[in-house]
Amino acid sequence: MKKRILRDIEVSEVGMGCMSFSHGYGQIPPEKYSIEAIRNAYDHGCTFFDTAEVYSPNLAGIGHNELIVGKALKDVRENAVIATKLMLHGFSTGSVYQTVRKHLEGSLERLQTDHVDIYYLHRMSSIPVEKVAEAMGRLMEEGLIRGWGLSQVDVDVIDRAQQVTPLAAIQNIYSMVERDSEAEIIPYCMEHNIGFVPFSPIASGLLSGKITPQTKFEKNDDVRNWVPQLSGRNIAGNQPIVEMLKGFAEKKSATPAQISLAWMLHKYPNVVPIPGSKNKERIIENLDSANVELTEDEFTALEDTLNSLKVYGHRGLGGF
Repeated sequence: MKKRILRDIEVSEVGMGCMSFSHGYGQIPPEKYSIEAIRNAYDHGCTFFDTAEVYSPNLAGIGHNELIVGKALKDVRENAVIATKLMLHGFSTGSVYQTVRKHLEGSLERLQTDHVDIYYLHRMSSIPVEKVAEAMGRLMEEGLIRGWGLSQVDVDVIDRAQQVTPLAAIQNIYSMVERDSEAEIIPYCMEHNIGFVPFSPIASGLLSGKITPQTKFEKNDDVRNWVPQLSGRNIAGNQPIVEMLKGFAEKKSATPAQISLAWMLHKYPNVVPIPGSKNKERIIENLDSANVELTEDEFTALEDTLNSLKVYGHRGLGGF
């Protein structure tokens, strides 16, 4: 698979979001299956794997997903790029640095590694981002992390952090139906050599073409019950976008999901999407989007058609 650079960290052009093995998409697979799925992705050329300390069933407990990722990549760690995230709700004693480092030490133990390649602040908290940036800079100096990032943030927060310790990546929601980041955030990242890592790049499955207004999601721990684009009414409203993707996919001998990912890869050189799935076959399909080459004419036709269609439902930066 072709490579891209997140500041100075080389990764595969398409990464893998590992959350669904622990949270967010209903019943989780057996651990053995999850480990095999991650290794299959690695064997297929994926080198970029995303997790977080809070990814656990129903978000109860800490570290379920990191433990799985650590087991899956232990034997190939030197060739894998691991990103994880910490959630800060404040700190009671000591410094921001000590608090962040304590979170990191827990992640390192679960991931069975001596460093994290990209360490994100998962969501903004009451702690000033400048203080977090200072802590991340110290961790980089100590060799415990190679780079750091922010998730679900606007350009003002990014700029404040960037002034203190340069960022490797921003992880925001971004897809054909969630394009807020195109206005300011992605251009800022390109100007400052910051990678942009879209999560939910297939809109929780909407852009795969496999979800219909009649689709029922699992009742327990399935975020799709709350994704605005995936209400029955909005699925129906967004069908013109799905049908457009199906038309392009047929012409390119690809799938709708692959076309949606190829679109963002063509559009921005600093974008590395991390589609997530708990299905082995779907994971490989998503990774193979890197092999779908759009011509300039095809991209322009895709972009123009997309711009003419209304999107029903919006999560935005305030979304989950």
